[in-house]
Amino acid sequence: MIKPIGSNELQPRFVYDVAEHDKLSKEAESLPSVVISSQAAGNAVMMGAGYFNPLKGYMNVADAMGAAEKMTLTDGSFFPVPVMCLLESVDAIKDAKRIALRDPNVEGQPVLAVMDVEAIEEVSDAQMKTMTQKVYRTEDMEHPGVAAFNSQGRFAVSGPIQVLNFSYFLDEFPDTFRTAVEIRNEITERGWNKVVAFQTRNPMHLAHEELCHMAMERLGCDGLVIHMLLGKLKPGDIPAPVRDAAIRKMVELYFPPNSAMVTGYGFDMLYAGPREAVLHAYFRQNMGASYFIVGRDHAGVGDYYGAFDAQTIFEEEVPKGALEIEIFMADHTAWSKKLNKVVMMREAPDHTKEDFILLSGTKVREMLGNGEAPPPEFSRPEVAKILIDYYQSL
Repeated sequence: MIKPIGSNELQPRFVYDVAEHDKLSKEAESLPSVVISSQAAGNAVMMGAGYFNPLKGYMNVADAMGAAEKMTLTDGSFFPVPVMCLLESVDAIKDAKRIALRDPNVEGQPVLAVMDVEAIEEVSDAQMKTMTQKVYRTEDMEHPGVAAFNSQGRFAVSGPIQVLNFSYFLDEFPDTFRTAVEIRNEITERGWNKVVAFQTRNPMHLAHEELCHMAMERLGCDGLVIHMLLGKLKPGDIPAPVRDAAIRKMVELYFPPNSAMVTGYGFDMLYAGPREAVLHAYFRQNMGASYFIVGRDHAGVGDYYGAFDAQTIFEEEVPKGALEIEIFMADHTAWSKKLNKVVMMREAPDHTKEDFILLSGTKVREMLGNGEAPPPEFSRPEVAKILIDYYQSL
């Protein structure tokens, strides 16, 4: 299996030893504490689960700037985005060397992690501007990722962490949330040798399903990990439990036994387009995938990114040798009326737009809300049924 990034074995920051976990939990209750942002909580979960291997904690400003400007930390290691714990106020933890980080997303705000504080720095407006521009390629506060990043505060608290739980993800998605460690173990148990990963924050329509089949066939893979985002999305996106049910139904009916695994990870969507595509590849390598599908406008939002910027970044900006995982670069897929099957649009040069069955997201939502299934060339009827039930319940 492909090696994790930066080490021979994963080094998750979750405290697995029961006695140590109990001891740390007790200690945490007496430590100075602070409620962190949802984005920082997602970062803790990803470090705890091994996805951000070999990162041991939140970055200081120099490392965060290095990640933003050139995807390289001060020690020369690779990381594609800043991983920060930004706070509006540090009054409660001033001068503390060890603190408890509390979860903003769980009732009662329990301790999520314990941190050894190495630095508390105030981030300048210029530094925030640079990081925002480099990661998101815009400073427009209408961009949901830009708004979330810039609304956390200006005090960066950095240092290694020990993670005590996986926030709400394990309780709310017990059948789907998996750590990178667990996914690696399951790949081994299933006997898969070559694995391709597919990222989604939406239900999968027929075109997505066929894209996965295409990638598996062309790459010679015996396993597919459908890896869905379970964290916070922008308003209007379909909730994770509905997506989960729709995807599981599709896999059950339209994939051979032991060929696809449905899993999820706990992280808030950045909508950072190209830079987030690199982050997605980073943690897919850590979870054991040899290949990762990157399609048109991957992880984008609105019109902030070009259709294939999330593909060209791997060739033009990612430092050579930083990633071992290989990218399967996909075009938009759709049903061809001429060929009577789903194809990648770039592989049908003799087609015009009218030769494909194309429906906008708005049109699909309108149909589902009216109890009307999209055509079977667009969506499997069993998947459409689950989505119709959701939209009609609103």
